[in-house]
Amino acid sequence: MPTPADEQMRALAAVAVPLLGFTGLLVLLTAGAEAWRYALLLDSRTDAVPATALHTSDALVITGGVVSLLASALAGAVTLGWLVHATTAAAQAAALTPARRGWQLVVGTLVPGMNLVVPGAALAELEHTALRQNPNARPRPSRLVIGWWVIWVVGLVLSGTTMLWNLRSGVQARADGVLLHLVTDLVAGAVTVTTIVVVRRLTRLLSPVQLAGVRRMVVVRVVRARPRDSVHP
Repeated sequence: MPTPADEQMRALAAVAVPLLGFTGLLVLLTAGAEAWRYALLLDSRTDAVPATALHTSDALVITGGVVSLLASALAGAVTLGWLVHATTAAAQAAALTPARRGWQLVVGTLVPGMNLVVPGAALAELEHTALRQNPNARPRPSRLVIGWWVIWVVGLVLSGTTMLWNLRSGVQARADGVLLHLVTDLVAGAVTVTTIVVVRRLTRLLSPVQLAGVRRMVVVRVVRARPRDSVHP
């Protein structure tokens, strides 16, 4: 019988996956806007750039950046909630104490520096528990988790580098900053896609029954049966 942690985990996974997909789409569209802006900057070295194209490019970049940032925050919050409940569900299924408490996962994911290590380690521990491996053995993450971890770290490093690069001034620094934004957006898109795969796989491991695939039977009405005619001898 599913526990409350199982149900909350499945519910959050059902919300996190489409949100991550939507966020990935927004990030890739923003990357396209950044690529257009970079092309305009290259053209401006040899020829005048039309004001309309320049303003449109700026508007797309700013709008895409703001909307994708908000979507990323929402998708990240839901995914983090999924991680907390998935860790609880895995520990309950294995009759173990969770290696990390919920607040530790939240702090470790949000605090700079710690977020380079804690999310990947938490996923490795979650996968280890979900596969019913020896609890006393050191977790050996799969290639999927390791790949997610590497992309996650690269994305965080690129984001920090881009933020610091924006403090520089000059035409060349601006052009390099646009290129950094482009690469950062592409890596962010890879993070969202990989996260979708990880969430789906670990959710299936912890809860193989997919509610979406179960046919739901609903009682519409009950027809009162007619009493049989009594038979007299």
